[in-house]
Amino acid sequence: MRIFIGALILLLSNGGIAGSKIEYKYKNAAYEGYFQKANGNSKGLVVVIHDWDGLTEYEEKRVQMLSELGFDAFAVDLYGKGNRPVETKMKKAETEKLYEDRQKMRELILAGLGQAKKISKHRPFVMGYCFGGAAVLELSRSGAAPSVKGYATFHGGLKTPEGQKFTKSAPIFIAHGGADTGIPMDDVSQLSKELEAANIKYEIEVYSGAPHAFTVFDSDRYRKRADEKSWSSFLNFLNTYQ
Repeated sequence: MRIFIGALILLLSNGGIAGSKIEYKYKNAAYEGYFQKANGNSKGLVVVIHDWDGLTEYEEKRVQMLSELGFDAFAVDLYGKGNRPVETKMKKAETEKLYEDRQKMRELILAGLGQAKKISKHRPFVMGYCFGGAAVLELSRSGAAPSVKGYATFHGGLKTPEGQKFTKSAPIFIAHGGADTGIPMDDVSQLSKELEAANIKYEIEVYSGAPHAFTVFDSDRYRKRADEKSWSSFLNFLNTYQ
C-alpha cells in the first residue's frame, strides 16, 4: 500500500491558523482528509473518523476545536475524495460496504493514520462519531495500530462482530446516550464485559435523555448538556493518557 500526498491550504478564521485539505491515496484511489495544526505548542495528535455521511463540515469543526485546545488534529476519509453522500440510502450503502469488508475498513483507517504521522510527530489518539465510533472499535480490536495512545467513540456502534474479540488495546473512552434506541444499553453492558475480560482500561459515560447522534450541532437530536459533558470528559481522557 503506497500513500501519496497533496495538500490544498485553506485559511480559516481561527487566529490565522490554516486548515488543510490533504489528498492522499489508498491503492491508487484518492482520499481527502482535513488537518489543522495546534494553536501554540502541540500537546499531541488526535485523529478523527467521520460519521456515515463522510468527512463534512462537522468533522472539520471538531478538528478546529481540537486545534484551538492545542492539539494537532486530522480527520481521515474512509469513502474517497468527493464521496459525501446526502441521501440516507446512500449513506447506508457506503457504511455497508465497509461493514461487509472489515479488512478494507481497517486498511483505510491505517492509510489515514499513515498520513497523519507524516504531518505530526506525535503518537495519535483516535476518535469517531456514530459510524466512525464503530470504526474506532474495529481498529482497537484489530491490534493493527500499536502506536495509538487511546480510543474514543461517541454514540458509535458497540457490538463486536462474530469472529472478533478484544485482546490488547490502548485505553478506550465510550460516550453513549441513555435514550439511544438504535444502540441499546445491552450493547454497552456487553462491551464492558468484553473489555473487563481482556483487561483493557476503559471509561463509559451514559447521558440521560440523550438520543443517538446527540453531539451533532444544529440537529433535532443535539443535546447540549450531553455534548458538552462528553467533550469535557474526552479532554480529561486525553490529558490522562498523554
